[in-house]
Amino acid sequence: MIWLLDLIILALVVVCAVATITLRDLLGAAIVFGVYSFLMCLLWAEMGAVDVAFTEATVGAGVSTILFIAAIFRTTRRSKD
Repeated sequence: MIWLLDLIILALVVVCAVATITLRDLLGAAIVFGVYSFLMCLLWAEMGAVDVAFTEATVGAGVSTILFIAAIFRTTRRSKD
C-alpha cells in the first residue's frame, strides 16, 4: 500500500516539474515550485530521511519560495504578451 502512495506523490512531482517549466506566469511558477518542494519533502519523509525532509521543507518550500515571490513583486512586468 505504501508503494501506491509513493507512486502518486512521484507522479505529482513530475506534474509539478513540468508545470513549473511550462507556465508563463512567474508568480504561478514560483507557487508550483513551492508545491514541488513540499512534495519532495513528503517523499524524503516517507523514505525515512527525516533530516533531509525537514531541510527540504524549510529551505525548499519555505525560504526559496518566499524569496522567489519577493523578487517577482520587486520587479516590473514589461512584456508585450
